Amino acid sequence: MDFQLDRAIEVLTSTPAAVDSLLRGKSDAWLNCRLGEGTFSPTDVLGHLIYGEIADWIPRAHQILEGRGDTPFEPFDRRGHEPLIAGKPAGELLDWFADLRRGNIKTLRSFELDERKLDMPGTHPDPNLGRVTLRNLLATWVVHDLGHIAQIMRVMSGEYRDAVGPWRAYLTILPGR
Repeated sequence: MDFQLDRAIEVLTSTPAAVDSLLRGKSDAWLNCRLGEGTFSPTDVLGHLIYGEIADWIPRAHQILEGRGDTPFEPFDRRGHEPLIAGKPAGELLDWFADLRRGNIKTLRSFELDERKLDMPGTHPDPNLGRVTLRNLLATWVVHDLGHIAQIMRVMSGEYRDAVGPWRAYLTILPGR
């Protein structure tokens, strides 16, 4: 499928509800489970999504649309969420994510994007990525959301990897099956 803004917005708009349905009301055991040392818990993934709403997608889109495509984007700190979420309950974080996303979708719509704007260039700070377009950035936002929804489900599923017994061989979501 070629990138289409309206289809991208479909996913971007539904992500907060998808994450909410996975995490709201869950015990700390589910919210803080991990696949291993130094990996993200479901709460970390939520925090990472929140931090992205603040520091990644829309700020980079603004930079592109302002014609500053030759200036590399600010590097994104994958763990920049940690001080933002420390000590906050999951419900508060879920509400914050939904509010931030609503605002960012409103901003995205206000850009009145057309093909010319979607093809405007930006520069990723990683020289291996280099030149990107606004279209690339927005498509990445969608895939990033979907990947993190899958990550939450994979991490939570991993909690029962041994409990499923012999069915483990058939459960492709389980790590190291």
